[in-house]
Parts: sequence; C-alpha cells; structure tokens
Amino acid sequence: MAGVRVPAVADNATAAGPDADLMIHARGLVKRYGSFTAVAGIDLDVPRGEAFGFLGPNGAGKSSTMRMVGCVSPPTEGTLRLVGRDPRRDGPAIRARLGVCSQSDNLDGELTLRENLTTYARYFGIDRRSARRRADELLEFVQLADRADSRVEPLSGGMKRRLAIARALVNDPEVVLLDEPTTGLDPQARHLVWERLFQLRKRGVTLVLTTHYMDEAEQLCDRLVVMDGGRIVAEGSPRALIAEHSTREVVELRFADDHRPYAGKLDGVGERREVLPDRLLVYADDGDAAMVAVHARGLTPESVLVRRSTLEDVFLHLTGRTLVD
Repeated sequence: MAGVRVPAVADNATAAGPDADLMIHARGLVKRYGSFTAVAGIDLDVPRGEAFGFLGPNGAGKSSTMRMVGCVSPPTEGTLRLVGRDPRRDGPAIRARLGVCSQSDNLDGELTLRENLTTYARYFGIDRRSARRRADELLEFVQLADRADSRVEPLSGGMKRRLAIARALVNDPEVVLLDEPTTGLDPQARHLVWERLFQLRKRGVTLVLTTHYMDEAEQLCDRLVVMDGGRIVAEGSPRALIAEHSTREVVELRFADDHRPYAGKLDGVGERREVLPDRLLVYADDGDAAMVAVHARGLTPESVLVRRSTLEDVFLHLTGRTLVD
C-alpha cells in the first residue's frame, strides 16, 4: 500500500494544548434523549495511535458515545475534548481531522467507486486532481482498484464496507471512527476488513470502533471498554480483561433434555458455572480436568466442548447475559 499516507499531526495540534496527543478525553460524559439516559457518565482517554474499542450489546450506549465523539451529537453533561479541542466550539475543525464509517454506508449507488470518493473529498476542500489521486490510492488500499469505474450498486456487502472505509480515509484523518464495521458480513469479508484495519493500525492511525463481536474486539483492539446500560463495567486490553474476569478455559455442556437441573450436580467442578438457555458453562483453568470431573459425577452430556475464555465470557460474568442478548 505504497500510496496511502499516514496522517501527519495537524499544524494546529500544538495550539490545541498539551493534550493534543490525547485523541479523546472524556470525564463524566452523559447523553440523554428526553428521559432516557443512553450514556450515564463515562470517563475515557484514548492516546494517539491506539486501536480502542467499545464492546457491548445493542443498547449499551456504544453508538451514542460514538456520535458524541464524531461531533454530530452534543453531550448532555460532562467534559469532552477531541484532538485537544472542545467540540462545542471547534466542531468543524475537529471533523476535518476525523474519518467516520457509520453502520449505514450511505454510498451513492449510481456513482462509480472512484466518483464516490472524489465527490466526498470535495467536502473537505480537496482539489479535483488531488482527490482523484487520493481516491486511486485508497481503492488500491482496500483492494478495489479493479472496480474503480464500476457502479456501487451491484457490489457485495463486503466490498461496500471496504469502500466506506476508503471514503472515511479521504481527508487523511488522524482518528477513524468505525461503528460496527463488519456487522452483516460473511466470515471471509470480515477478515478482509480486519486486515485493512490492521494495516491502518500499524501505520499509526488512531482507530475507535464499536462492536458486539468479541472476536473482532480481540483481533483489532489494543484496549477496550465493556459497556452495559450506558456505563463502563470494565476496561483494559482483551487479554487483561479475560485474565481478570474469567478462567483460562471453559467447558460447554449440552444435554439432550433440560440442562438446568444438572447445574446443581456440578458443585466443586471448576471455579464457577453459568446456566444459559441452550448450554451449561463450567469455568476452569484446566478444561480437560473439569470435563473428567463432569463424567466422574455420572453425567453424560450430549456434547462437550473445551475452549479458551473469550470476551463474551467476561461480559457474561460482569452483566449476567451474553453479548447477543
């Protein structure tokens, strides 16, 4: 990806104050819609070059937080600084340094891929020649150069998502906001998007993303927060969160009949148990030993799976429900 540049620090970054390298700074951030509180007083610090994630189910407050960070929805209460500036006063200047990829791509299906990018570039005052050059660089980056003169409408969902990411990079942003970047994509398309985002992270671009996919958060994020009910319930790197809030392994048990009565027969097996509608989870540092202990109790599950703990186990432990509830 030789043609795509790493965003340089803007000339006005120094003027923005000593926290110019702190891309997001929030204290007591609240967002209300009438009587409903979507974000209930959160604190955040995201330094330059970090891949930072918001993990949680629908309705956790992730998208509302992203709208405040993207300068399209003002905070109800609290302090928010973006790239060292106050969004209430400096919204246009901040937006010029952000790239935004929302859940809905809002691409123009009647235009070609290149035209979608060059048209968007004009909103940032980029001249036509530079816009075309930038568009071609970005189409190469997202592996769509061979479709540059094709219309958007017939593209697959994965291709449209990659084009939306390319569009978010047109203005050489210092921070790229991605709201559920791979929702609805098949596994192959998801991995192509991940690979492009990983390349951006390697080049020092600050990524801020929301997701309810735990594997996506583990793959992409240096650090993340787990949100539930508009609050942050845990924060740290994926590995640190799993180490703090779960065991090394999990045994998933499925029984032919109602599995809930079996939970009481597993006292002393593993460190804890979780009863879900479709399976029984046993948390243990040694999953194989726990599985042997299950059979020693005379229990014969229909299927047994030993796996490593994930961020979904962290969320289940902290909130009592799974990420997809």
